[in-house]
Amino acid sequence: MPIPLSPDHTTLLIRRSAFERVGLTRAQLDERLGLTPDEFQVEGGLIAVGPILDEDALGALIADFEKIGLEWFEDVFEMSGNWPEWLRLFARAD
Repeated sequence: MPIPLSPDHTTLLIRRSAFERVGLTRAQLDERLGLTPDEFQVEGGLIAVGPILDEDALGALIADFEKIGLEWFEDVFEMSGNWPEWLRLFARAD
């Protein structure tokens, strides 16, 4: 089932296989971003983290992702959350 994305804030989309390959855990992201239970969703091959309110923390997290081997666009992608509220977007990975 597709994951709904926030029109107001950034959502970080991560391939589940890449997340597991580099040994990331939800606890690590919770600690870095202060996530609520609903701000970490897993559906099939996709992990959606957000909406993310702290853009500075997001930038640092993405830099750290690249250091541990996640590739931008191939493994991780940022949906800006910059679209009108009347437009509903959903994410799903094959």
